[in-house]
Amino acid sequence: MATTADISRGLIVKLDGSLYKVVEYGENKTARAAAKVWAKLTGVDNNRSIEKTWNSGETIYPVRVERKAYQFLYKDDSGYNFMDNETFEQIIVQEALIDAPGFLKDGQEVSVLMNTETDLPMSVELPDKIVLLVTYSEPGMRGDTATRTLKPATVETGATVNVPLFVNEGELIRVNTKTGEYVERVKEA
Repeated sequence: MATTADISRGLIVKLDGSLYKVVEYGENKTARAAAKVWAKLTGVDNNRSIEKTWNSGETIYPVRVERKAYQFLYKDDSGYNFMDNETFEQIIVQEALIDAPGFLKDGQEVSVLMNTETDLPMSVELPDKIVLLVTYSEPGMRGDTATRTLKPATVETGATVNVPLFVNEGELIRVNTKTGEYVERVKEA
């Protein structure tokens, strides 16, 4: 059995029949009352975000999660299709379980969090930063670099990213998949 002392960021717990991921946690201690442990939780199998408070030492129910490497194959009417890199088995995942579906490109490697109790995928995480090709962007004005002015650019996956004025069509850029923001321009190898 796990207790509130085992809470950590990223831990997935079962609470009221649903699964939640710990985003942030802390402890409140007072001189008169017993310590309390609080956590901000995000739903894994639902779209809810909640806060929960327990008495210190109270029992929690963590869920065993396994992180596996999968490769994105294609998207069709049934969902997003991924292939296990070790066993070559394919799974179909719904868009709601993918953290940044707009940045998925064919053949990209992702991490799939599998619930070991049910062997079902719980979420799909892309790498923090990925390199994408700019397929469309308005040309920037020469000499207009004094301010951090951004312009929209369409990347190879169809997503739109705000980029600096000097980024042009046909260039590679690095994008943060968690925020959807431009990071830097990438030189071709």
